[in-house]
Amino acid sequence: MPSLHNRRGFLQVGACSAAGLTLPTLFANQAAAKLPTKGKSVILVNLTGGMSHLDTLDMKMDAPTEVRGEFQPISTRLPGVQVCEHLPMLAERMNKWALVRTMSHRENSHLPGTHRLLTGATMPNQRGSDLDNNLSRSNWPCYAAGLNYLRPRNDGIPNGVTLPRALIEGPLVWPGQHAGFLKASHDPMLVTQDPNSDAFKMDAFTPAMGTDSERINKRRSLLEQLATAPVGDPAFRGHQERAFELLTSGRVSGAFRLDREAVATRDRYGRNLFGQSLLLARRLVQAGVPIIQANMGTVQTWDTHTDNWGKLKTQLLPWLDRALAALIDDLESDGLLQDTLVVATGEFGRTPKVSFLPGEKTPGRDHWAGVYSGLFTGAGVCGGRVIGRSDKTGSFPVTDPYSPFDLGATIYRTLGIDPDSEIVDATNRPSRINTGKPMDVLFENK
Repeated sequence: MPSLHNRRGFLQVGACSAAGLTLPTLFANQAAAKLPTKGKSVILVNLTGGMSHLDTLDMKMDAPTEVRGEFQPISTRLPGVQVCEHLPMLAERMNKWALVRTMSHRENSHLPGTHRLLTGATMPNQRGSDLDNNLSRSNWPCYAAGLNYLRPRNDGIPNGVTLPRALIEGPLVWPGQHAGFLKASHDPMLVTQDPNSDAFKMDAFTPAMGTDSERINKRRSLLEQLATAPVGDPAFRGHQERAFELLTSGRVSGAFRLDREAVATRDRYGRNLFGQSLLLARRLVQAGVPIIQANMGTVQTWDTHTDNWGKLKTQLLPWLDRALAALIDDLESDGLLQDTLVVATGEFGRTPKVSFLPGEKTPGRDHWAGVYSGLFTGAGVCGGRVIGRSDKTGSFPVTDPYSPFDLGATIYRTLGIDPDSEIVDATNRPSRINTGKPMDVLFENK
């Protein structure tokens, strides 16, 4: 990710870098969309690398051995609906979720596939090489950036937070993670540390040690003096002012104080990357942040080309199961679920046929965008349903498919943004922010 730190040291105002955060500027100059909202927040639980639908949410027990895999299904709260044996908490709460088994698109590569998931749009100028598809300012804006462009706010609360780290592996930086052609002023805030780590700063938004309120006020006074000077970048001064607001805003800073949660609550989410990330996501919803992207691991975490069943059984599914259960339970008990859309899905699923990488002896599954699954709840979603059906080998949809573009339209409309809203790129060329169709089926009580 490009650095969002202020390089003018004499005006640096806080501990965002020390706290493991990069602080983007949070301004926009476009009129806000004035549409009725169905929700106030969206949590996108990103299953980075692509979770196997065949071994979790759309098991094919009547298929040949090379398709069905090693796990057994268990019954859920919904009659006739089964999920993987390693998702018992989800099974118990299936009455809360809408399970869509016909997510589908045609992009089997991680980088452009992730761009579709995180932006709801095809990657502009997509090329064959992964290095050529790296994150760039030609990307389509992520959801938080689109929201910030169309509905800016100046209350010290960011329109979007991505956690617990950016999607980067070696020279590859996954596209779709920032504002793209809308420019850095609309980038979401990025948390760059594991909330489960001892190094995570619980007082993330408080000033750095030695930076007391008096020093902050003195720097604000200096900023006000500079604001009248005929030199400098007005946008930069505005960014500094927002930084002051964030440092002195208790609503957002308090969300990062995970130490204020009861030990039992933190344990209930799971003392791991997934659990503490979703606990932080819940606290950010409570603070009023509209879009939280919670990456469930690094870029390859769910990319189970090898040891698919071992990785799912011993870590990935137990961690996800516990964290999602705690998140939904708490959002519901706090009265927030009715205003918060929660989506759990990846950029694609895994191949119907069990496979081996060259030289590997432990089987897995490769990339498969032909059909995969997603979980949806909150913000008016009618839970307790399975939507769509894939074929007998989990290869393609049999009923209506839903694309990442449709997912993007649903996210925008949930937050009161018309997917037809116009955005303008650096060359003043207008475009619709999204070309998908909202997934109305999620909200229909059928």
